[in-house]
Amino acid sequence: MFAAKQVLVAGAGVTGKSVAAALLERGAHVTVTDAAADRLTGLPDGVATVAGLTAPPVGTDLVVTSPGWPPTAPLLVAAAEAGVEVLGEVELAWRLGQALEHPPVWLAVTGTDGKTTTVGMLEAILLASGAKAVACGNIGLPVVDAVLGGYDVLAVELSSYQLHWQSSMRAHAAAVLNVAEDHIEWHGTMASYVSDKGKIYDGAALAVYNADDVESERLAADAPERVSFTTGTPAAGQFGATDGWLVHGDLLLVPVAEVRPVGPHNVANALAAAALARAYGVSPEDVRAGLNAFRPPAHRVELIAEAGGVRYVNDSKATNTHAAQGSLGAFESVVWIAGGLLHGAQVTDLVAEAAPRLRGAVLIGVDQDVFAAALARHAPDVPVHRVPSRDDDPMLTAVRVANAMASAGDVVLLAPAAKSHDLFASYVHRGTAFADAVRDVLAERG
Repeated sequence: MFAAKQVLVAGAGVTGKSVAAALLERGAHVTVTDAAADRLTGLPDGVATVAGLTAPPVGTDLVVTSPGWPPTAPLLVAAAEAGVEVLGEVELAWRLGQALEHPPVWLAVTGTDGKTTTVGMLEAILLASGAKAVACGNIGLPVVDAVLGGYDVLAVELSSYQLHWQSSMRAHAAAVLNVAEDHIEWHGTMASYVSDKGKIYDGAALAVYNADDVESERLAADAPERVSFTTGTPAAGQFGATDGWLVHGDLLLVPVAEVRPVGPHNVANALAAAALARAYGVSPEDVRAGLNAFRPPAHRVELIAEAGGVRYVNDSKATNTHAAQGSLGAFESVVWIAGGLLHGAQVTDLVAEAAPRLRGAVLIGVDQDVFAAALARHAPDVPVHRVPSRDDDPMLTAVRVANAMASAGDVVLLAPAAKSHDLFASYVHRGTAFADAVRDVLAERG
């Protein structure tokens, strides 16, 4: 399939290195390019490297791009203009898998929020059933490595970036968890973002959709076979929650109280994972066992500490308003730490919905004015503290203030609703700073 082909790999990160190795093993002549020359290390012998290419070399048969490269990147534009096919790693992985004697089954997940949690849940359920399974894709393990790793079934997390470049993937079952505004700078328009999300349903044997999300339902409308989930009482044939249980028809799957992380949005994630697993034939008993075995990733509604009746919860991964909405909805009484880079997103609806449960708000980061205006309009009685941008340790200050605002029964919740890069290297760095600050503040209290 790729023997003797001249293939250019765009991007020398984890995904690019895996792609280069897989292609080299199949007889391709591989060149890797990256804007940063210092990343062009650690590649297999026989791979050529060229830093900073803005057009494919003459004779290039194929370009395989890493997910972070937008379609407007000069190299990818030049390839398209020259008639050179451009694939993403996911499309390449699918094609490589179809050439195997026993291709793995794909259970695919996308959505603005909840992808990693859902795929982690799905992997745990599949493993509980005894399947040889692995979570891959946007969760960390390149899909190419998973496809060639001898697994029976893959729990595949797919970002909109990855889906943009796919054309022939046909999942056994696929889910769009939800759709909210995000990554518009990469896709150009909201319509393009939504369209790329919807590609996950192309040719899927079963479309799993969220009946509580308008875009998820719309995207699945033309699927020949589909099933839905809802966090409310399900209609016939739906997955849902009733009488304290996650259910599908007459089948009891798992008590709602056993779903971790907590919150209605994570109940939805668990229902999606259950629907995908059931499509693969997993028993209800194994669904429960898998969800009980699942350990949530850090920085996603993560309980850091509890002291004096106050819980301290890290949801630094709530990097947009949709994710923060789910996090805030999980708790009845919240002192909210919010703020960061909004990139033009509005928080008015988020604050209006959350206002009845807010006991205080502490704002950090560059876009505090947007949060402060929304709070003044929709939650005028909620005390608000703004951490100055010049503060040497803004997270420690924020936690100290939030701790002083909180009373027994409250949750001090980091759910920023914004990106982290104004103050922190990443959402992980931000969440770690919160956890460290909580421990420091509680130690100060003695």
